[in-house]
Amino acid sequence: MRWLAGFSLAAVLAGCATPAERAAQAEREIDEMIQVYGPACERLGYRGGTDPWRDCVLRLNANETYRRTPATTTCFGHRGFFHCSTY
Repeated sequence: MRWLAGFSLAAVLAGCATPAERAAQAEREIDEMIQVYGPACERLGYRGGTDPWRDCVLRLNANETYRRTPATTTCFGHRGFFHCSTY
């Protein structure tokens, strides 16, 4: 029983990240977004490094993230008369 408690504590602590590690991860994610979406925003006419360009990068990333989110469709009704909602 003690080894289970020790193992559980070790697993929980291994999953924790320091603020510095979280900041480094956020910087890596931002660098990846800039690398992926930055050229597209420049082709759309935004000058690199400006606030509208950054907004374009964030919007393109949010759009892609939204598309990857699974949707759920619920339908109700009867024979030929259905109403469906997708979330």
